[in-house]
Amino acid sequence: MVWIPLLLVACAVTAVACARLCRAAIAAGGPGAVRGGDAELTLGEAAFLAGGPGRVTDLTLVSMHRARRLLLAHTGWATVVDGSGRDELERAVLGAIGPEGQATVPGLRPAVAAAACVRRIEEGLVARGLAVPAPGRREVAAGTRAVRGAFLLALALGAVAVPLVPTAERAQALAGFALPLTASGLCLLVGRAESYPRSRWASHAGQRLLAGLSAEDPLTALATRGPAVLEPELRAALGPR
Repeated sequence: MVWIPLLLVACAVTAVACARLCRAAIAAGGPGAVRGGDAELTLGEAAFLAGGPGRVTDLTLVSMHRARRLLLAHTGWATVVDGSGRDELERAVLGAIGPEGQATVPGLRPAVAAAACVRRIEEGLVARGLAVPAPGRREVAAGTRAVRGAFLLALALGAVAVPLVPTAERAQALAGFALPLTASGLCLLVGRAESYPRSRWASHAGQRLLAGLSAEDPLTALATRGPAVLEPELRAALGPR
């Protein structure tokens, strides 16, 4: 009966990991209701809720490109055409490009994402209950890793234990190890659906606002759905994320 202690270990580790992920996912979901004053989103806020700081950067770059204040080449370089930024995000992009007036888009993305104006967007959304705070995102990620680890542990213990079991008991052992494997798999699915069905950055209230936005405007479509909606040249210019 050597497989029973191994099964108990797998079940205990799976139970602890699943409980951690479920608590983190429920907490990350935030309030479900949207207050009246919170029902409006700027494009920058929508981009952050849908894709985080990187999406905000992409939105700003494409907006400046369409307004002919910045040239995005398919080679992945951004060249300044008009050095006067209309808002804080545009000025953050221009500051990240620097006085030479040209920089690679992959090099710009982390600099703009760390800008104070992007942090203020995040803080405002968190204060309104529309975005998941950074600690909540980290806890969900840690819980997800724990459940995946529990799944792999149960799989490994089952692979070790089952061949050692007499043939008459093998079906029982397989059924036993199927329990932690099924539990951890379902927990991953439920945790993801509960915490961020559309985006890991948005709370439940933020998810509802995103779902209500129309994608008819090209910039709104970019903010909510990402670079996949862009023409091939701009997708190539933004490069890998």
